[in-house]
Amino acid sequence: ALVGANGAGKTTLLRTLSGVQPASAGSIHLRGVAITGVSPDRRVRAGMCQVPEGRQVFSPMTIEDNLRMGAFTRPKGEAEADLEKMYGLFPILREKRKLLAGTLSGGQQQMLAMARALMGRPELLLLDEPSMGLAPLLIAEIFRIVKSLRDQGITILLVEQNAHAALSIADVGYVIESGAITLSGPGPELLNNKTVQSAYLGM
Repeated sequence: ALVGANGAGKTTLLRTLSGVQPASAGSIHLRGVAITGVSPDRRVRAGMCQVPEGRQVFSPMTIEDNLRMGAFTRPKGEAEADLEKMYGLFPILREKRKLLAGTLSGGQQQMLAMARALMGRPELLLLDEPSMGLAPLLIAEIFRIVKSLRDQGITILLVEQNAHAALSIADVGYVIESGAITLSGPGPELLNNKTVQSAYLGM
């Protein structure tokens, strides 16, 4: 999990990792292979998918068509099997699969955005502020799903202002300030760090 204040560079980091924004310095490696100059679509094919801040679903398309869009790198037969997996993970999407994505609530759109990314079978899932604008009950559900995905072996880089929720489920946590990582360690350990408690947990 990556936590930090507004403007610290969290979203910029994710956009750079996914290739939407060019790196200003340094290099990016995925499984030991340099991908710094690789296009976003090739990064998806290589196993990296991002769920952007604000969800950004295709509102005029049905939920099922949104999900199929996420599987553009996969053979058709695999996509059908993955579709069933997503409906198992997010039952509300099965129930509403023929409706337009724009008719979903904010929490349901977040689930759709996550499921669409998972349709690409990512090895690394970049999650940008999944709890933004959601009611507490929906936030709890989103984090339950994130924890379930982590337990299934999917590597997740979670960017979140809700530091307590993010660090509680993180194997490793990072604190970013002004574009630089200033602290890192096991998530639960960072929860007990006095600096983190003061700056991000209101303690």
